Amino acid sequence: MITKVLPFLKWFQDYDLSSLKTDAVSGLTVALVLIPQSMAYAQLAGLPAYYGLYASFLPPMIAALFGSSRQLATGPVAVVSLMTAASLEPLATTGSEGYIAYAIVLALMVGLFQFSLGVLKLGLVVNFLSHPVVNGFTNAAAIIIASSQLSKMFGVDVDTAAHHYETIWRVIQAASDYIHWPSLIMGVGAFGVMYLLKTIAPRVPNVLVAVVLTTLISWMIGFEHNMVVNRETIASTEAQAMIDRFNSATTGIGELSGKRTDVSRTIDQAGESHDTIGVMNAQHEADLIAVHMDRLKEEARHARATLRQYKFRGVPQADETVRFYPEEDLPADARTDGRVWRFKVGNAALSGSGIVMVGGGAVVGNVPKGLPTPAIPTLDWKVMARLFPFAAIISLLGFMEAISIAKAMAAKTGQRLDPNQELIGQGLANMLGALGQSYPTSGSFSRSAVNLQSGAKSGMSSVFTSLTVVIALLFFTPLLYHLPQSVLAAVIMMAVIGLVNVSGFVHAWHAKWYDGLISIISFAATLVFAPNLEEGIMIGVVLSLLVFLYKSMRPKVVSLARAEDEALRCVSTHGLKECAHVAMVRFDGPLFFANSSYLEDKMMEIMRAKEGLKHIIMVCNGINDIDASGEETLSLLVDRVRSAGVDISLSGVNEAVMQVLRRTHLPEKIGENHIYPTMEKAISAVHPEAHRTSGEAACPLLTVCRLVEN
Repeated sequence: MITKVLPFLKWFQDYDLSSLKTDAVSGLTVALVLIPQSMAYAQLAGLPAYYGLYASFLPPMIAALFGSSRQLATGPVAVVSLMTAASLEPLATTGSEGYIAYAIVLALMVGLFQFSLGVLKLGLVVNFLSHPVVNGFTNAAAIIIASSQLSKMFGVDVDTAAHHYETIWRVIQAASDYIHWPSLIMGVGAFGVMYLLKTIAPRVPNVLVAVVLTTLISWMIGFEHNMVVNRETIASTEAQAMIDRFNSATTGIGELSGKRTDVSRTIDQAGESHDTIGVMNAQHEADLIAVHMDRLKEEARHARATLRQYKFRGVPQADETVRFYPEEDLPADARTDGRVWRFKVGNAALSGSGIVMVGGGAVVGNVPKGLPTPAIPTLDWKVMARLFPFAAIISLLGFMEAISIAKAMAAKTGQRLDPNQELIGQGLANMLGALGQSYPTSGSFSRSAVNLQSGAKSGMSSVFTSLTVVIALLFFTPLLYHLPQSVLAAVIMMAVIGLVNVSGFVHAWHAKWYDGLISIISFAATLVFAPNLEEGIMIGVVLSLLVFLYKSMRPKVVSLARAEDEALRCVSTHGLKECAHVAMVRFDGPLFFANSSYLEDKMMEIMRAKEGLKHIIMVCNGINDIDASGEETLSLLVDRVRSAGVDISLSGVNEAVMQVLRRTHLPEKIGENHIYPTMEKAISAVHPEAHRTSGEAACPLLTVCRLVEN
């Protein structure tokens, strides 16, 4: 009982100092990969980079302590990060305080969902996500994740569109106008270093090497080069007018947002007092505010996009200030500083004395020093209701990824896994992680592989990983300031290469063509509906359930005859002749309300097709369950068959089905001497009487008779 509650106590059976040293080295190695990866994944989730470190503090240790896998490395992962961004973008501005708060609440909800499934031993619910659906989704997610990093690689800023492919088109348009070549070179160089080291020296932490090298280069060359200037230094009336237009729209959005909050409060109050007219009036006002906000948002988006397109040249002045001229209006005798300058425009209005001009590349910037302050997330039930479907999907996807990785490692180590205990571990990791300002996490394939290759003996390696992250947060955050954003983009791209699995589509198609089709449709739907990734998953799940229902409603009903190996096999599959007087019919599947009429129809077809039919042997080996509708159909079938002058028997009825039949007295109706334990005994009993006056030379139930003789 103690090890059930505290499963990590099992680690210390036969644990020695040598194992501790091995776990310490493994934990440090994983941490060296985790720290840069986690920062990249946090930005993929729409959060500041340092929130990736917060998500790498408690979750790895908690998941290891209370899970069942000893080598699974938990923390930020690509797919869950992407799903987090897709869940939160409709609710708040990316990177805002509200967005961060919702991400932490989402982690808490994911943890509660996973923990509840584990405690209730409902780990099998993950089976609703079939392999074809997950394969289609992960392949699409890999493409979405990789393409979402193109803007950072090119060093351009664009607004997110309603669909991911529209956003990518905006990135391509922006890149066709301007590319910050140092950012692209940094990103491609980091990618090359990681790929080369992974190929020639797989034991070297390639991500860490790439990050250290590029950060040093960034610091030495002054990769980031921003300047805060007054509006008067912008020598363009057109640009200044566009700034006014942008500020006006942004300010208007803020004012309308406040009014919308007041109107929402009025609607709630009117609803509580059952004031129908008040609700209608307030709702009308809310609709008008929404229309005005949409118009202002479009104006702000257009102005922001226009401001980002301006390219300026900086001309140093005698008073040591810099005046910025549009490239096309640069004075002929002007001596520039050699840089291309652009506006840094976000969602806030541009202050007259605090306009940021960007003349270099984007870096991580300031990372707060120290550990996150533990805090209970603020719970907003309306927001939680909207987040619940996303929390459920992230919980299942995250757990499926984690348990798949854990199973793969268990196959090598021989360790016994408990899926429900793993759910508890992942759930506690997300719940307690939320208290430490973490966003949703899961098991990582790449870091788990590093953990296994490093020789980790137990979950103590993950404890050392967490301790290493703590040390980094306490003492080394200033070293991360100059890390280029394009390098983090390269880290993400390198990581998601492993998610691409084209052979999965081929494998699913070879297994069952409809599974392959579901995988392809899930893939296409995820791409089309991105960033609303849940729609692609739901389409795949619905298609899988529809196929399951269709197969359940129309199970295989096959006629049997003797094959070369003396077994009774399907006549259509093996090209066998059927007996003219005895029909052996096998029903493959449970007999219940949804398919009982289908069995009856098939039996009638067989009777109409065989004029000399005298006996039907219903092979029940494939019927593993039966309900009241199925039993009623079977009873009526006995009556219909016998009223047509044909006898009927059952063979191979299992115990569970026989219990139902005895409770409804069907054996008395059909006759105890018409129920046989095996097919062979049924043939031996039925065959002589059915063939008494037969002119059949060779019966296909006794000898091999093919439709086309060799």
